Amino acid sequence: MKLFNKVAIVGVGLIGGSIALALKKKRLVDEIVGVARHKESLLLAQKIGAIDKGSQTLDIIKGSDLVILAAPVNTIFGLANEIFKIVGPQPIVSDVGSTKELIVSRFEKFFPNFVGSHPLAGSEKKGVVNADLGIFKGSLCVLTPTPNTSLEALGKIKKMWRLIGAKVISMSTRDHDKVLSFVSHLPHVVAFSLVDSVPDSFLKFTSTGFKDTTRIAASESEIWSDILLSNQKNVLKTITLFQNSLLKIKSAVKKNDRKQLAFILNKAKDKRRSVNR
Repeated sequence: MKLFNKVAIVGVGLIGGSIALALKKKRLVDEIVGVARHKESLLLAQKIGAIDKGSQTLDIIKGSDLVILAAPVNTIFGLANEIFKIVGPQPIVSDVGSTKELIVSRFEKFFPNFVGSHPLAGSEKKGVVNADLGIFKGSLCVLTPTPNTSLEALGKIKKMWRLIGAKVISMSTRDHDKVLSFVSHLPHVVAFSLVDSVPDSFLKFTSTGFKDTTRIAASESEIWSDILLSNQKNVLKTITLFQNSLLKIKSAVKKNDRKQLAFILNKAKDKRRSVNR
């Protein structure tokens, strides 16, 4: 079932490359072109069959009926005017950024067919070399329509994500950024901080517990600096709440209060187990 004639992926990395592979696999598009900073990424993307053509400049996106922005958040934000000059207001434009308020408010002014989206899939790995057409299977993709969002464009983007395996829900940009600050952004902050707090000479003693807890600390600093700063207000609130939770454990340990400590740990254990139900 073909949905699009020409799709342009701006940012052919892990997520952009995975989208391209999935679109190809499902035969949802005639042609996919990619834009990346590095020529090597484009050559690899062509080699694995993710894109048909690639370029280090945006001119290649001309004539696309869907443009997907899969670059870091701050890069996406700065592309609106340049993309508009090349494709005009007609095509559907979407993004996969991890924060939504700033991006959606910016792109809506240029593109009546803009639909914000955020697939909750991926890993700490980067690059099209790690692209996986099955990465979205069973995952959740959040769409962030506004009162200005074209219903036709929203319908096509919903259909695309469902056809490549994702479950789709919609929420406001404000709610998205608040929720993700807790379930995605804060865990990364904690993982980064945890690794930073361990002396280098102790790292050789780490086992599965430490490695499982800190896997996401291997994520790209450029990407996560953009995410945290673009969602600054929410992230600062979640960090404060986490600090308060940590202080409760610190206080129970300091007071040798076994009952209070067990209460805190059991409450957290029950909440964590509910995630897998």
